[in-house]
Amino acid sequence: MAEEKKYFIGALVSNKSGVLTRISGLFTRRGYNIESLNVCATENPDISRMTIILKGDDYVLYQMIKQMDKLEDVKKIGCANELDCVYRDLLLVKVKALPEVRSQIVEIKDIYKAKVVDLSPDTMILELTGDPEKLDAFLKVITPYGILEMQRAGVIALARGEHTLKDRDCYGDHIG
Repeated sequence: MAEEKKYFIGALVSNKSGVLTRISGLFTRRGYNIESLNVCATENPDISRMTIILKGDDYVLYQMIKQMDKLEDVKKIGCANELDCVYRDLLLVKVKALPEVRSQIVEIKDIYKAKVVDLSPDTMILELTGDPEKLDAFLKVITPYGILEMQRAGVIALARGEHTLKDRDCYGDHIG
């Protein structure tokens, strides 16, 4: 059996109703789970940028890119090279923050460069931006204090240097 890896797919798509449904439907029909999905308008109001994290093997990646590329609303698509991209994720996490442990939470926050964005007598909402592994590590450390709720925005990525997704000509190019 092929090794399961995490793939970062970037796509420029039409910024109109139904595009997200059609693309996510491709994954659903094939039984593939999207681990993370981020979609937002770009500098061109007619185009949205999607960043999809997919777990699978090279065959799964190839099939999904091939199927997405068949859709009329997909303008460009590529797979990111982890070493050549900058990745960011945003986390909001509400933790129990009773007065007797609040200073410990603040120390952890300082180490990870998180921000306190809300404070109540018994809770604290922290914001952290960084690569997904940093957010995962932060969550491991903060979990014993009691996570009440959390939300991650999903990974976004841009290629370093002059590479852009708009300029890509084939599936092997980097997103950016």
